[in-house]
Amino acid sequence: MAEEELDLLLSGKGCPVPEEYDAGPPPPLQPVRLRRNTCYVVMAVLLNEKNEVLVMQEAKLECHGTWYLPAGRMEPGETIVEAMQREVKEETGLQCQPLTLLAVEERGTSWLRFIFLARPTGGTLKTLQDADEESLQARWWDRKSPTLPLRARDIVPFMDLALQYQASPCHPPTLPVELPCAVICQRLLAVFTDSSGALWVLLGAARSPHLPVVVNGMSPPALGGGLLVAIYQLLHPGVMVQICGLLGLQHLGKQPGQSDGICFNIVVTIGGTGQCPKEKPPELQSKAFRWWKVEDEDLKSRVLQRLSTLSFIPLLS
Repeated sequence: MAEEELDLLLSGKGCPVPEEYDAGPPPPLQPVRLRRNTCYVVMAVLLNEKNEVLVMQEAKLECHGTWYLPAGRMEPGETIVEAMQREVKEETGLQCQPLTLLAVEERGTSWLRFIFLARPTGGTLKTLQDADEESLQARWWDRKSPTLPLRARDIVPFMDLALQYQASPCHPPTLPVELPCAVICQRLLAVFTDSSGALWVLLGAARSPHLPVVVNGMSPPALGGGLLVAIYQLLHPGVMVQICGLLGLQHLGKQPGQSDGICFNIVVTIGGTGQCPKEKPPELQSKAFRWWKVEDEDLKSRVLQRLSTLSFIPLLS
């Protein structure tokens, strides 16, 4: 099962989220309810043949007249891609096709933003004659002339990231996998490489061996923490954990209140401590987990290649 899971995740696919989790708050778990105890935001970077960026002019009173990337909050019942396409159409007049997730930004489980690279496929660019409550107008912008007042400069790194990805992709094109999930959780590909070059992967051993699934709590005290807090529950204090990024994520959202959750397929590398040199993986806190030495040369080389090139979707905190 672990080999099959690993192969699927490395291929940009997903795996059903189990009903039993390997770590997290005690049951009963508070369900994820979009627009009630969490907020998902979508954002899109569209580029034309001149590498100009599609921007829209805000109509909202608090930022009226400023410019921003097309973005907005997801609605219950939408997939992440559907929400992105809706926001682009409402704010710019254009239809679009997603190419890849560029990044995911998190402020704990209460606020998540999904940034896409997309391409226009139709529609008519919104003008001032089409102004409504969604936006005043849209335009292609070369980021130089004219100088536009931006609503916020947090979009600038995403414009840069889109141009960099288009010139030289840093990870395979990856879109959300449409599989339901009731909670916000991480499926961990936690890896350790020893001094001989062997590759070890952390497995949950409570059922058939599998990649661990760690759930985040949705109670108010848990909402302020980062997504990665639960990971540290699995390891002894002092063990170094390096977050590499995402292989992908899973969400469906077609049953509001039952499938509003997201499973992040996340890669972390595990280091040693002063008491645990690099010759072997660090000791685990629970017998519910174990280390698996990957013997399959194809799987091993695929993991090591992704690690060596940092070929993952950035997870920004």
